[in-house]
Amino acid sequence: MRALDEPLARRFARTALGHVGQEYPNSLGHVLGCNTDARTPRELHPAFYGSFDWHSCVHSWWTLLTLRRLFPDASEAKDISALADGTFTPDKLAAELAYAQRPESRGFERPYGWAWFLYLHLEASRHSDRDWAGLLEPLARHFAAGFADYLPKLTWPITTGTHANTAFALTLAHEWADAFDPKLKNLIADYADANFGDLEEYRGWDIGGDSFLSPVLSVALLMQRVMPPADFAEWFGRVLPEGGWLQTSCAPVTVSDPTDGKMAHLDGLNLSRAWALRSIAPGLDSPRANRMRALADEHFAASLEAIDGDYMGSHWLASFALLALLTE
Repeated sequence: MRALDEPLARRFARTALGHVGQEYPNSLGHVLGCNTDARTPRELHPAFYGSFDWHSCVHSWWTLLTLRRLFPDASEAKDISALADGTFTPDKLAAELAYAQRPESRGFERPYGWAWFLYLHLEASRHSDRDWAGLLEPLARHFAAGFADYLPKLTWPITTGTHANTAFALTLAHEWADAFDPKLKNLIADYADANFGDLEEYRGWDIGGDSFLSPVLSVALLMQRVMPPADFAEWFGRVLPEGGWLQTSCAPVTVSDPTDGKMAHLDGLNLSRAWALRSIAPGLDSPRANRMRALADEHFAASLEAIDGDYMGSHWLASFALLALLTE
C-alpha cells in the first residue's frame, strides 16, 4: 500500500479544505419540532454545515487535524489552523450542543456521527498549541453520555453496512473512551463480548448496493480492541477461518456510477476493508497476515482515486483512506 507521504497528505488536505465550508448540496438529518425549525444548514449547524452532511463534515475535520499534526510544515497546515480557529469557537460549538440537546435530536447522528465526533475530539486533544479539544469537549461528553444511555437499551446490535452499524461506531468510541471515560470503555467492551463473543463462522452476505462497511470486519475490528491478543486470534480463526469468506468472497468492488451518492458508498467499502484488514493482520501468524495485507492493498488501490473524484465520494472518502494509511 502506498505510504502516507507529504504529497498524498496535501492532496487529502486540499480535498477536505475544499468542502468542509461548502454548504450546498446538503443532506440534513433534521427533525422539525415546529415551523421555526425550518432553517438552513449553516443556521442549524454553524460549525459543521459543510461536506454534504453533518457527519462527513465532522470526520473531514478529523482528517484535517490529523494531517496538520503529522505534516505541520505542509503549506495546508496553516490553512487548517486558520479555518479551525474560525470554526471551533465558543458560540458556534454552543449552538451545536444546543441543537444536539433538543428533544427532537435524541437520535441525531446516532451512532455514526456520535462516534466520529468523539474521534475528532480525541485528535484535537493532540494539538497542544490550541484549545480546540477544550472547546469540543462539552459536545463530546454529550455524545458519550448518549452512548452510555443507548447501549443498555440496544437489545440487538445493528449489523448493516452503512451508518447505523454498531460495531464501527463502538470501535471509534472505544478509542476515545480509553483516553477520557473508563466507564464507557468498560461498557463498550462488555457489550461487544455479550453480543459478538460467541459468534461462529461467518457465512452471511457482506455487500449491499450502498455498503461502505463490512459487517463482519467491523465486528472483528471491535473485538480486536476489546479482547486480549491470544483470545482475539482464536476468535478470528473461528469466525473467519482459513479457506473461508476472506478467501472466497472478499474482493474489491467497483462503483458503476460515482455520481450516485449511495452507489459511491462502495468506494468506502474498499477503503474501510483495507483499514480493517491492515489493522487485524499484525495479530495473526505471518503467512495469513501477509495475505491479508496484500488483500488490503488491492482494496485500497481500487478506490484511492475516488477521494478527489465526484463530490458524492470526495466529500468523505479521504477519511477512510486515512484510517487505512495510519494503520501499522
